[in-house]
Amino acid sequence: MENILSVAIGAAIGLMGAVFGSWFTAHRQDRMWLREQKLKAGIGFNTAVVQLLDHLKEARLSDDGPGANELASQMQEARSALYLLCAGDTVDLADALARRVWSTRPTDGRDDRRAEFRETLDLLHRFTRQLRQEIARS
Repeated sequence: MENILSVAIGAAIGLMGAVFGSWFTAHRQDRMWLREQKLKAGIGFNTAVVQLLDHLKEARLSDDGPGANELASQMQEARSALYLLCAGDTVDLADALARRVWSTRPTDGRDDRRAEFRETLDLLHRFTRQLRQEIARS
């Protein structure tokens, strides 16, 4: 009888270990998936913002037609993914950056517009740092 009880206790402990191990592995995989999705969304958003800013140094957003519109769509799609995946601080910076990009005007050699452009780049760097920290915490 003692042997059966010992075996049952050992089996129960083994089963609990297997269940915990499975849960831990699934949780870790979920965190890795979320981290990867945040990274992909961040890369897509940053890439579209940088390309739009490069374009907007020279021309207004509506002047280019499909090329700029496609970049704007990519930025919006990536921003939507960030809304679903990221914390409020990161989303707020993405919103501020998107608004800044929409209001960016060609520099045309003007100092005030160059300063505005530099401020937009600073905001992009702040967003990137915030996203990097959030991904590191996930």
